[in-house]
Parts: sequence; C-alpha cells; structure tokens
Amino acid sequence: MTDASEEVLIELRGCAGLITLNRPRALNALSLEMIRTLTATLLAWRDDSTVAFVAIRGMGRDAPFGAFCEGGDIRFFHRAALAGDPRLEDFFTEEYALNHLIHHYPKPYVAFMDGIVMGGGMGIAGHGGAFSLRVATERTKMAMPETGIGLFPDVGGGWFLSRCPGRLGEYLALTGQVIGGDDACRAGLADGVLPSEELQAVWARLCAGDADGVDALRDSLGNAPRPDALLAPQLEVIDRVFDLPSVTAILAALDAEATDWARQTAGTLRKRSPLMLHVVLEQVRRARHMTLAEDLRMERDLVRNSFHLRPGADSETVEGIRALAVDKDHAPRWNPARVEEVTPAMVNAFFQSPWPAHAHPLRALD
Repeated sequence: MTDASEEVLIELRGCAGLITLNRPRALNALSLEMIRTLTATLLAWRDDSTVAFVAIRGMGRDAPFGAFCEGGDIRFFHRAALAGDPRLEDFFTEEYALNHLIHHYPKPYVAFMDGIVMGGGMGIAGHGGAFSLRVATERTKMAMPETGIGLFPDVGGGWFLSRCPGRLGEYLALTGQVIGGDDACRAGLADGVLPSEELQAVWARLCAGDADGVDALRDSLGNAPRPDALLAPQLEVIDRVFDLPSVTAILAALDAEATDWARQTAGTLRKRSPLMLHVVLEQVRRARHMTLAEDLRMERDLVRNSFHLRPGADSETVEGIRALAVDKDHAPRWNPARVEEVTPAMVNAFFQSPWPAHAHPLRALD
C-alpha cells in the first residue's frame, strides 16, 4: 500500500490549492492517513492568505478523473472491528470532523465528482456549504449505499439527505439507489453538470487563474436536470410512499403500487438490513431538524453503536461488509431477518449516546 503522501497528492499552483485523491485501485477509498492528510492540508490553507480556493478530484485508473471516491475503506472497518483496533474510533471521529471543516470552509472549495461518488466521497464533496461548488458529470455514479452493508448514510448523510426535495432523502437513504449527475442536481446534491471531456481543460484553467475562475466555472455549469432522468418519472410516488411513518408501511405501499418500479424498489429494500432500515428512517427524520454539527454528533453515536451494541462478528455492519467485500457471497445473515421483526427498542438503542455531552468526541463542533 502507498503511504499517505502518495495517496493524497497536494499541490500549490498560483493561488490554487489542489488535491488529488490517489488510490485508483481502491477507487480512492479513504484511509485514516488520507483523512489526516486532508485535514492538515485544509487547516493550513484556511489560514494561508496566498491560497484563494481549493479544488479536489480523484485519480482514475489511468489518469486523473473518472473516479472521485467510493467512500471509507470498509475492509479496514471489518479488520479493525474484529481485532478491537482503536483506529476504528479515530477514523470516524476524524472523518466527521473533516466533513464539518469542509462544509464550513471559508474559501471556495470545488469538488469534481466524476465517476464513483459514494459514502465518504459525499462527505468530502462539500455538502453544499456556502463556498462549495460540487461539479458532476455524465459519468457520475452517486449513492449512499450503506444499508446494504448494515450501516447508515453517515458523513453528514442524515443532514444532506433530509434536505433533498420532498422525500427523495428517505428514498435515497433507504434504498442506496445510484443516481447520475442530472438527478444529483435534482436532489440538491450537486450544483451543476460539466461534460467529462472538459474536465482536464477546466482544471488547467483553474490552476492558471485566480478565484474569479471558480465563479466563471459556476456560471458555466448546466444545472437543469433532464426530464427523462432516472428519478423524474417517480417523484410523485416517492414523495407519497416515502412519507409514510414506518419502513413496514413503506414496503406495504410499494407492494400495493404493483408497478415494475415499485416491485424493484421493494425488492431492493428487502435485501437491506431490516434493522438498519428502521434506524436510517429515524436518522433522516431526526436530522431534518438538526444543524450539521448536531447531526454529526448523532451519527458518531450511531456508528459507535453499529459496531459495539453487538460487538465483533455479531454486528450488522461487520456481517454486511463480510458478505459484500470479504467473503463476497452476497448473502448477509441479517438479524432480525425481516422488517416486521424489528422492535422500537432495537432502534432506540442506536440513538443512545455512549458519551456524556461534555466528553463526546465531536463536542467541539459548532
């Protein structure tokens, strides 16, 4: 494995602070060392008057772009959880603090979300902060697919998904549906779409110019989603069905729709962790009334409980990762096995903080 200095390429060119995530074989999955490098770099540039803006991209298999970030390194999560490695705790505390830093960054922060943008990749894409610019392309494949590994959409996912129009947030959080650049704009998760063939030239212009180049890029983006994009035909039923009060009710309503889309969506939900579906619905609806800092503290509680309420191999998350990325049998043994078997007590346990407020690892976030 490359060291952190090779996994994150840092460059200052003129007034531009440039970051390239450089783990192409892992689709730029984030390691703890990468998170620490990103944090240290952004803190230094925040206070450096010579840096006018920041731009971040991913390295593809053969050249820059083509992949942004597939999320956190879930194989590390699996190993660390089984070994009792304390770096697992550090990973989430430091990742969520980085997400908060990026969202509130006081300088323009441009994320080129080309290719895979999932999980932790969404966390470093800017969250739609006041000075962020999230650039999608026709190759963008965006998702928060955590229910498929017995987890929940973290890195502030509760906050930004709950702010999608209508009930798109609940739909995306529960199903983990992959969407393209047009639908990302529709959902408020991207600021515009740029043809991928223009990425290299735009990057070069940013490198050669000044902060005005960010405004010019923002003005040039297409941000009117195509009417035939994936989500458009389903918005009415998504808003109606995913507004229901429980996962059980959502599944019953999908079954009653009797359309191909509804059957496929219900089939997807029934493959996810039943327990975490209930947790995620509660997460998104609580987060709708929270600040980002409050949401990140809640999510830090949730992720601690995801690994420790049932420690080791008994964790839904460890089992989900095993099935997807370790044994790759794609046959997770969820417990409970059915949505109807999940009790309110099981769900509520995830929202009990393991720490008193004064000792919470993210207590300093505001």
